[in-house]
Amino acid sequence: MPTRRQLILTTPTLAMLGCGTSANPSIADVVLMNVDIHTVNANRDHAQALAISGNKILAVGTNKEVKEFAGTTTRIFDLDGRTVLPGINDSHLHLLMWGMSKPPFSLDVTFPAVKTIAHVVAKVKQAAANRPTDRWIIGRGWDQAYLGEGRAPTAADLDAVAPNHPVALTDFSGHAIWANSKAMEIVGINADTVPPPGGVIVKDGQGQPTGLLFEGAAWMIRGKIPEPTEAENRQALQGAMQLMLQRGVTSCTIPGQSIKILTLLNQMAAEDFDAKLRVVGMLRSPDSLEGLQTLLPEYQAIQSNNPLWLQLDSVKIMGDGIPTGNKTAWLHSEYVGGGNGNLLILGNSNEARAEELRHMIDFIHSQGLQIGTHVTGDKSIDTTIQAYQAAQIATQRSDPRHYIIHGDLVPETTLATMAQEGIGANFNPEIKHLIADSQVFSIGPKRAAYEWPYRSAVDAGVVTASSSDAPVTEGNWLQGIATCVDRLGKQSGQVSGPAQRITLEEAIWTYTWAGAWQDHAETYKGSLEAGKMADLCVVDERLSNTPTTSFAQAKVCLTLVDGKIVHNTLGA
Repeated sequence: MPTRRQLILTTPTLAMLGCGTSANPSIADVVLMNVDIHTVNANRDHAQALAISGNKILAVGTNKEVKEFAGTTTRIFDLDGRTVLPGINDSHLHLLMWGMSKPPFSLDVTFPAVKTIAHVVAKVKQAAANRPTDRWIIGRGWDQAYLGEGRAPTAADLDAVAPNHPVALTDFSGHAIWANSKAMEIVGINADTVPPPGGVIVKDGQGQPTGLLFEGAAWMIRGKIPEPTEAENRQALQGAMQLMLQRGVTSCTIPGQSIKILTLLNQMAAEDFDAKLRVVGMLRSPDSLEGLQTLLPEYQAIQSNNPLWLQLDSVKIMGDGIPTGNKTAWLHSEYVGGGNGNLLILGNSNEARAEELRHMIDFIHSQGLQIGTHVTGDKSIDTTIQAYQAAQIATQRSDPRHYIIHGDLVPETTLATMAQEGIGANFNPEIKHLIADSQVFSIGPKRAAYEWPYRSAVDAGVVTASSSDAPVTEGNWLQGIATCVDRLGKQSGQVSGPAQRITLEEAIWTYTWAGAWQDHAETYKGSLEAGKMADLCVVDERLSNTPTTSFAQAKVCLTLVDGKIVHNTLGA
């Protein structure tokens, strides 16, 4: 939970702090009445009504108190007990990748759209019949745990229906590609190919590539796929923004972006269009200090056209992989079946890579930027936290708010250090729901149950933000909140790690105020208080009275950003 000092700082220092009346009250543009408002303020107060004037919240209180701000031109919504929350802050969302993972850009090979390898093959066959042989067939979302054949997919599966088209299908996590022989031929992957550091080319008993490529080896394929045009990127971004607004998401962090995409986002931030999110655009760091020193000045040269719509002040480092069947996260203790994984930083050994990572963190920190490091294994997390501490000692800064991205297996002792140092965590409960059952086969039952330790993190005092990591998931934060509370695995429906459950109020906090804190923006968003930006969403149920197993089916019926209604299914 936030410290006392942090809570005090979140309270707006404005004349009107919450509910109440005035001798000459302002007239609201919009009033919401008869609702269950989770304000997410310092006291976690609930309220009945809320008034908005322009792009700010005017008042929050009882129906009687707020009604006094309504005039003849006020648009009033009587919401019959529905839930009102601050706009959801999806604090780690691959927005462009998510947009590009949808048709017409990509084949949908997610579960339950496909349930077997044969289903995927049928989709590829249909695509191959409708495009020239020089056109790539790409798709996104397959998950081996949900493929009915019970085996790993192979290039041969795809070769049978698309021998002349290059095919590259990214898995649900984004860390693996299932390629056909044509794609590997174009890239030059064969029995003798050496993958990049931390990358894996899966091979059969004869030493031949099977078609599965993990981490850096997957990027060998991605690097050969033709890039979308600017118009296609814009279309994908706007489509993804619109879908997020329909789901109540009003802010997001887009990690690991190129200078090209960040420049496009900056152009869009200055434009006036309906489907618009508040965005934090993180630079994708190269895997070495030398590459970072070359690229970072280009990022710093981009001046944000509108900081309330686009923040450009943070860098994502890709520290390690993931602790699934890929076994690419860096662990203190071995995986089931052996191996400890690796860092994905340039270097000839993990020790050399760890040293390079420390230099990269020190350099970014010295430039006054925020750092989010993708680290999922306990050893990579400890290495990163130690590097954050060393960077702060070398260059003293006020409240940099560096954080770990994913942080699956962060040790409890490390959480205490993070809280003391003001280092945040960004967890992914939707992924927990997705993979909880299959993780037992990779990291064993004890670590699988502990994975994403919400209770430990919150109790330690770590500001813990929740995010979807879409398109790894489908971006349903309501499922994420349910998983924070019940920790049910999708396949079995069984609880995974009951000791790590948190309350509904705490789960909402992770998706709202904690994300705003990560953005250095909790003074103007993340809670529903007078004087803050009017970013909010209305869920068509009273969540406090709804079983968590039904959360994922709940719908957002109203979304406002900057005081504007951008999604409305109420008809009012």
